[in-house]
Amino acid sequence: MNAFAAMLGRELRLALRGGGDVLTLVLFFVIVGAIVPFAVGPDKALLERIAPGIVWIAAFLAMLLGLDRLFRPDYEDGTLTLLRHADLPLSAAIAAKVIAHWLVSAVPLILASPVLTVLLAMEGDAFWRTVLSLLLGTPALAAFGAIGAAVTVSIRRGGLIAPILIAPLSIPVLIFGVGAITATQSSAALLFLAALSLMAAALAPFAAALAISSAED
Repeated sequence: MNAFAAMLGRELRLALRGGGDVLTLVLFFVIVGAIVPFAVGPDKALLERIAPGIVWIAAFLAMLLGLDRLFRPDYEDGTLTLLRHADLPLSAAIAAKVIAHWLVSAVPLILASPVLTVLLAMEGDAFWRTVLSLLLGTPALAAFGAIGAAVTVSIRRGGLIAPILIAPLSIPVLIFGVGAITATQSSAALLFLAALSLMAAALAPFAAALAISSAED
């Protein structure tokens, strides 16, 4: 447990050392939502109807920005090789990386979501459902992102390939995330989001560890 906590602390320190990366994620998330009203016009009814999809597309795209830095620096400097022979299992080390990735990339987006809901003319109830859906659904996006980053870690410019691999896995998350914001099916969609995140979080460290071990062998 101490080794896992130390690994998590290391990943958080490394991630927060480049504070500009977090700001870039938040600005990208907000900007994607901000340009939509200019594209579709000032129709409030239309904005309310498409706002849930815009929020989740913005969150998905923003979380893709940091994927290439999830494993590649450690792969290039040999840290992943050392982790394979450490007392802490590689899957546990990757779980710490995924948690740190979620804390640094998803939590700021959740905190910035009120700005996006205002820009998209969403009502008060929709705002709270948006925050809850992002809280429950973004762990699955982080877990799927870790799998994509691990599969492409040994490929040159793998950061361009990882989003293509992740997109099919993320579609159910986007579907239920949008459904969780709509009033008619929010409860069931929230349960499905929670189930997807739990399943992805449980399986992703082992799948990513297998992919990294295969890449280094």
